[in-house]
Amino acid sequence: MGDATLTDAELVRDAQSGDVRALGLLLAGHEADMRAVALCILGHGPDAEDAVQEAVLIVLRRIGDLREPASVRPWLRAIVRNACLRQLRARRPIPVGDVETLPLPRHEPDPGELLEHHALRDWVWHALDELSPRLWLVTMLRHFTEVTAYEDIAQVCGIPVGTVRSRLSQARTKLSQALLATANLAHDDVAAQEDRRRREAEETLWAARTGSFAQALTELCSPEVEITTGKGVLTKGFDWLLGAMDRDLHAGVRQRVAGVVAGRDVVIWNNRLINPPDDPFHCPPTVLWVHHLRAGRVCKIRLFHPRRAEVMEPEIELSA
Repeated sequence: MGDATLTDAELVRDAQSGDVRALGLLLAGHEADMRAVALCILGHGPDAEDAVQEAVLIVLRRIGDLREPASVRPWLRAIVRNACLRQLRARRPIPVGDVETLPLPRHEPDPGELLEHHALRDWVWHALDELSPRLWLVTMLRHFTEVTAYEDIAQVCGIPVGTVRSRLSQARTKLSQALLATANLAHDDVAAQEDRRRREAEETLWAARTGSFAQALTELCSPEVEITTGKGVLTKGFDWLLGAMDRDLHAGVRQRVAGVVAGRDVVIWNNRLINPPDDPFHCPPTVLWVHHLRAGRVCKIRLFHPRRAEVMEPEIELSA
């Protein structure tokens, strides 16, 4: 199956070395067999397709666990079978003692787990960056920031909770489809893009502390940038953000970049708020800046304090 010039075992070994095309060829060659297993257990319908897609993402994360490359066919069938059983268990209890099983993650695989395999890192980021901005944003919030609760994601995005679930499901489907269709692609240097966006965030916050915040915003954003505050108030231009930052700095509050997630159309800054020793609860410990880009410049910013920040120990500014 797969490539006429390579055996399954050879494709497995290449995939374990980080060759995404080999993994794509391997899965494409076995796709019909995997789908047949799902149809046999779940019947025709979306559940069977969901099980195959879940299995594809599990394989992406766990290909390195396969010790006998020549046994890939029963290994893939077992993964699909277990994905189907997980769906059946959600419906009703079933006896599984006589069913061949394979140890699976305790929860559904997610992009963050897929990135644990650094050899596949650029491919995963490239596939994620092919998502629409709406799908990309909910996926990044869910798996790469502290805003993990569906209710909080809904608030950040301004959508119902049901829509959050739907978009996360769509993102997972597109990611698995991308793997099945993958070929030799020239992926962007993801690390370089992240480093550039992180430097941009750090330089902007440093500019606030050194009196050149307005100039930094002018370089970063469009003049009519829309800013939605943590309280849901919408403003245009820099005035509100300049005033808010000035008030925080005057109170002794500093922001520090804890993490940056960079996509093609959306960039997320995850910042720590460091309070002065004499007022340790002046601000919650964390603030998220969600930037929407147009032609490379920020056209929208949404600020959000994750709910769990309310119970976190606040950070304190130890020196001026």
